[in-house]
Amino acid sequence: MRKISSSITFEIEPGETASMLIGDSTRLTAEGAPLWVTRSNDVEDYWLQPGTALHLRRGERLWLSVEGSEKAQARFVAPLTRRALVGDWLGALTERLAERWRGGWHAV
Repeated sequence: MRKISSSITFEIEPGETASMLIGDSTRLTAEGAPLWVTRSNDVEDYWLQPGTALHLRRGERLWLSVEGSEKAQARFVAPLTRRALVGDWLGALTERLAERWRGGWHAV
């Protein structure tokens, strides 16, 4: 198991599963091919499409894999600043509100 406590990029081969331990708050971004992410203490699995990111908490364990014939890159950026965290949170909130608006939330 690799411990992630700085910015680093790993290449994940098709059919490979890599395990990671997150040392500091980190952002994981998929590049190349979609990444399948399983997180400790989370019942959901995540498919990260290339260019999308996932925020990871300190002490979290991850299992990363890729399906298909393409390699994927798992890019970790750490540590995250408060400004980056707030900006990403506001962006996610804006996206959720826009989805609700488009989905008929405004037609009450």
